[in-house]
Amino acid sequence: MTSRLAPIHGLFGRPYVDLADLLDDLALVEMDREVTRGLVRVTPSYTGGSLKWMGVVAPWQMEDGYLDLMHAVERMSRDELSELAALGDAPVDLDAGSPLQFGDETEHPLTLTQMRWLSLRHGVYFPWKVCYHLLENDRWDDKHSGAGKDFSDEAKAVFPETIARIQALPFREIGRVVIFGLEPNDHAPLHRDTEPAKALSVAQSISIDPRGSKRFYLCNAPDDEPLVVDARVYWFNDMDYHGVLADPVFRYSIRVDGVFEPTFLRDVERRARRRP
Repeated sequence: MTSRLAPIHGLFGRPYVDLADLLDDLALVEMDREVTRGLVRVTPSYTGGSLKWMGVVAPWQMEDGYLDLMHAVERMSRDELSELAALGDAPVDLDAGSPLQFGDETEHPLTLTQMRWLSLRHGVYFPWKVCYHLLENDRWDDKHSGAGKDFSDEAKAVFPETIARIQALPFREIGRVVIFGLEPNDHAPLHRDTEPAKALSVAQSISIDPRGSKRFYLCNAPDDEPLVVDARVYWFNDMDYHGVLADPVFRYSIRVDGVFEPTFLRDVERRARRRP
């Protein structure tokens, strides 16, 4: 049961919205076949290593023993910073004067080589070691805007059927499409993408778990039981703390961010409020 002191914000009176009618079982099986075959033909990256430094991880998981990327960087010697910089593709000015910042949403995004070195040498934990953008967003705050964006040529060549099904989803525009995968025994820490009371509306997205094996969950208090999302296609409120439980197998999902068609949004709300 969810704590009365920390309810799930959810959507339209529900913890999440099941969108199973958008993709049938056959479509999900075919997507899974194409995605898993395609992932061995591309070079995914890592992500999520600096969530604690970014301040979005649930407070009760900040001291869980998993080392954050920027916390590791902040305690590096100059020689170690130089070694990190040398593994990258772009020059880094170690004498710039301001503290160096590496990773997502910084001036120094990391290469896969740098992330692997940080993991192997410094013990940094990257929750998602399989991260592949089918449609890239330039900045976090533009992930719902489709202006000037398109699926990459590589993604079109490797994941054509998956892209066709994503394009058929009821979005007015799509700003980001990402495959998020977790290696066996890895977990995603509880975090939230949007801080409650700071957003005017709930971010619109569709998550697709073709296998139904990724134990994605919601939880807003340390003593609450994880509320595992029991759906293969769903929309959740990213103001809720959410994460993925550890399992001994590879798991993944596809997240599509954008702006829904108004008629679809009205229909989703009507059906959600009508159900007992």
